Amino acid sequence: MRATREPVRWGILSTARINRSVVPRLQESPESEVVAVASRDPARAAAYAREWGIPHAHGSYEALLADPEVEAVYISLPNADHVPWSIRALEAGKHVLCEKPLSRRPDDVTRAFDAADRADRILVEAFMYRHHPQTARTVELLRAGAVGEIRLVRASFAFLLDGERNVRLRPELDGGALMDVGCYCVSGSRIAVGAEPLEASALQIVGPTGVDVRLAGTLVFPNDVLAQIDCGFDLVDRSGLEVTGTEGILRVAYPWTTEEVGIEVRRGRTLERVEVPSPDRYRLQGDNVSRAIRGLEPSLLGREDALAQARAIDALYRSAELGGSPVGIG
Repeated sequence: MRATREPVRWGILSTARINRSVVPRLQESPESEVVAVASRDPARAAAYAREWGIPHAHGSYEALLADPEVEAVYISLPNADHVPWSIRALEAGKHVLCEKPLSRRPDDVTRAFDAADRADRILVEAFMYRHHPQTARTVELLRAGAVGEIRLVRASFAFLLDGERNVRLRPELDGGALMDVGCYCVSGSRIAVGAEPLEASALQIVGPTGVDVRLAGTLVFPNDVLAQIDCGFDLVDRSGLEVTGTEGILRVAYPWTTEEVGIEVRRGRTLERVEVPSPDRYRLQGDNVSRAIRGLEPSLLGREDALAQARAIDALYRSAELGGSPVGIG
């Protein structure tokens, strides 16, 4: 692709609530232009376009994918629709930024990226926290030996979710706590260790709708590094990343939402607080993808990261279904 600075023309596929974090950041950036939005309900699409000042509204997803003005698509559909609509968008010649998790099934992730390769288009899984300076600084500190040799990682993310009608609680839409918030814990553990897990075990509490409303698991990494993750929909707000090594402990209070930023490193009785800037993580994500589309920089996330995520999530679920028995990660 030829490098150019012309803004990427984005289409928004669905009117999901998460768009409120993503669309304004695309609109304010010189790297991007939001030109269209689609809903299965034409009236909803039109109202949404008026609300957000988007020039074109489409009454079907197919119509948006057929729009020649749209170069790239942001997909914020329920989890089960991520891969099918990503593939359809890629086959229509669009670049794709798809909300996390792309899938819990490794084979589906492979199919999606194979479609991207065939179409010569970019596909990115939308883990916005990965683009934040706090995440990059955390990795820098760990690689520089801030805690010595890493031995144990703890990662958590949970909140209270009321009712049973939320899409996060629908099994046919691939709902569940691990899919919605636990995937951050998996991602954070992987990048903290700097390797991919070899084995997983997990226990889950299944709610009335049939999805996990609470899950705790362990990932085993090379060199006997352990990562303990927990996530849930029936807990008070909870988040954090803690990495313990042979010489110290690193803690991040809000690694995923970055609502407050800062990293603490304790070595013996010495506590150091590492300050980091706090630009908007959604803006950084959108700019990276737009610049990658224009050939100005590589995309931060791609096939290997998304595939590793799916393999770990799949193994955790398989273990939970087996009552906690360890499952190898291929």
